[in-house]
Amino acid sequence: MIKQLLSTLCLATITLGAQAVNPQKGKYYLYCHMSDKGQWTAFAVSKDGLHYEDIIGGDSIFSSYELARIEGGTRDAYICRSHDEKRYLMVTTDMKNSMTKRLGKVSDWDNYGIDLLTSDDLLNWKSTTFDYRKGLSIFSDGDDKTITPVYKDWSKVNRVWAPQIFWDETYQWKDGTKGGYFIYYSMWNRTEEAYDRMYYSYADKSFTKITQPQLLFDWGYATIDADINYVPADGLFHMMIKKEGGTPGLFTATAKSLQGPWSEPVEDDYVNFEGKKKCEGVSAFQIDGEEGWRIAYIEYSSRPRHYRICKADKYMRNFSDPQDIQGVTAPQHGSFMRITKKEYNRLKNWKK
Repeated sequence: MIKQLLSTLCLATITLGAQAVNPQKGKYYLYCHMSDKGQWTAFAVSKDGLHYEDIIGGDSIFSSYELARIEGGTRDAYICRSHDEKRYLMVTTDMKNSMTKRLGKVSDWDNYGIDLLTSDDLLNWKSTTFDYRKGLSIFSDGDDKTITPVYKDWSKVNRVWAPQIFWDETYQWKDGTKGGYFIYYSMWNRTEEAYDRMYYSYADKSFTKITQPQLLFDWGYATIDADINYVPADGLFHMMIKKEGGTPGLFTATAKSLQGPWSEPVEDDYVNFEGKKKCEGVSAFQIDGEEGWRIAYIEYSSRPRHYRICKADKYMRNFSDPQDIQGVTAPQHGSFMRITKKEYNRLKNWKK
């Protein structure tokens, strides 16, 4: 009995120590993703976290053309609740491959910014677009001379990819107020660096302003599509990430705080089910009542592509049992959020 009590107290201490967390609520599930039919954002809902049903037939939940003001495409959608659980937040990669010639991009896979979106009801969304080519003027601390900008020439930025959100109540702004949204993403300026690296900014509580990017880590090779979760079992932040080049798979690094320092990726325990096939867009979540984790990702080198969900233990280790997601017409890079029965029904009854 005493041993069990001590274990419970230890777990509580670990949990309370995590002052960065995205609120979870409800026993239903929302899968928010880029549609593989086009570069728009779609919804699917589930009662068990594994079997889903498209909302509005897998059509776009908003006009990407209107809300992504650089290229008119919203890729890699990440969704979560606001820290006070009063709103919903989303971040997307502002990118559309068909805009390459019109924008004079060097590559179809170049892009220039991200979109921060908010909603009060999951149905109606508004956005703020950040075009990184404009440089320091778009950042809330762009005129702060004590900060060394990460680039000399922002107009040459050629990738700002796959942003995600993590609420951090410990972050302190210049005016003394606390709490901000840690936005992390990969970025590349090919005139000033050799490959994609992970950066972070902080967004304010209005989710309309962001700080200058700061380097999160550099392992000496390109890294994209990071997904960070706090794991109570070991009291660490776990980041699953795609390493460009080298051994195919999805790897894990850990840290005691969001800003790091982050460990090198674990090389002997990773998602390797696809062999030499390519996978990315990892998203970890927990199913209600389960101690372990589910790890979702897109295997994109096959035709048709496969969107997988596999298992991991409570330490987010020992990956196993991959299976295709069920019921989604065109799954692609996305994220998962727990929702309530009321929210589930609202989405199910949505008539666009």
